[in-house]
Amino acid sequence: MNGEQLHALLQRGESSSVEFKRSAHSDLESIRKTVCAFANALNESDTPAVVFVGVNDDGSCAQAPIDDETVRRLGEVRSDGSILPTPTMDIERHTIGGCELIAIVVYPHAAPPVRFKGRAYVRVGARTEVASIEDERRLVERRRTSVLPFDHQPVHGATLADVDIERFKSEYLPAAFDKATLAANGRSIEGQLIALRFATEEATPTIGGVLAFGKDPERWIPGAFVQYVRFDGKELADPIVDEKHLSGALPALLAALEDIVKLSITTKVEIGGRRELREPDYPHAALRQFVHNAVMHRTYESSNAPIRISWFNDRIEIQNPGGLFGQVNQSNFGTVTDYRNPLVAEAMRTLGFVQRFGVGIATAQKALRENGNPPAEFQFSPTSVLVTIGSR
Repeated sequence: MNGEQLHALLQRGESSSVEFKRSAHSDLESIRKTVCAFANALNESDTPAVVFVGVNDDGSCAQAPIDDETVRRLGEVRSDGSILPTPTMDIERHTIGGCELIAIVVYPHAAPPVRFKGRAYVRVGARTEVASIEDERRLVERRRTSVLPFDHQPVHGATLADVDIERFKSEYLPAAFDKATLAANGRSIEGQLIALRFATEEATPTIGGVLAFGKDPERWIPGAFVQYVRFDGKELADPIVDEKHLSGALPALLAALEDIVKLSITTKVEIGGRRELREPDYPHAALRQFVHNAVMHRTYESSNAPIRISWFNDRIEIQNPGGLFGQVNQSNFGTVTDYRNPLVAEAMRTLGFVQRFGVGIATAQKALRENGNPPAEFQFSPTSVLVTIGSR
């Protein structure tokens, strides 16, 4: 939005698509709820809504400090995973009528309902409120299969009998919602699966539902596994020491990946004086980020190839099907994030396998540097991404 458009919105005051917040520090929780409500766009508007930060309720300038730290904190509204699916938003600094402020421009989400900490919020006039069951029904009805990401689409031929309902009830629901919300929820398990996009309105499991809780995901999605091979040497032609076919629903698959990575790391132990020095050839924190990124960002639609982890004596290669996606390109890789599989990303975040979106590559590179490893190297093609991690 340009300055003239924002100035006009400021003059009209708060509404179903405009909210004023005095400070990013004192109002951050309220800002998150409003961003969630704007992303849901209950009024079915196709135009973006705006949260003005640095403006009092009456529209006057709050004279609040607007600095880089303020912008950073507001950026975390999108990236920290507390609002899911991830909202599309721009954060812009402006000076309008002599008032320095920040405009958070929020775009209607293609696959509502959007939730903040497990609760959907909507805009009722100039107020942000928790969505009622009827509100959520309206939001669900707005979905259109033709425009949904692949992991939101139905698995034709599958039924809820192909989903591990007990795992969904015991592992996912308590992680996604607090006890009070669960106690007040009157939906059936089928209704909860539908509300969370793991099933369609016709009670057909979605791709994301099968990947997250399927009893046998490979039956429906042939490439939904990880191939791990350990070589005694530096080339593919060298002898194979170990080989694993890792599959299953996301919680089991990711746990198995963590186990195999931990077991594969070699730690050198040196005793110096009274201190025991442990020097792993690879930092577990870095490898965890790379394998999780591969599961999250691979394509499940255009390839039946698995994720491949090739562990050589001098390096590890992790290759996942699918090139860079959306707004991510080679020049901004690692700093800009987009989601080919937003439902998979949401499930991984809720289950605790991702702490914060958008920082995985930076976190992994830092762990490598601190452990004495060279930086990871990336090779991109239209159909795959290959990361190479050198030993220390």
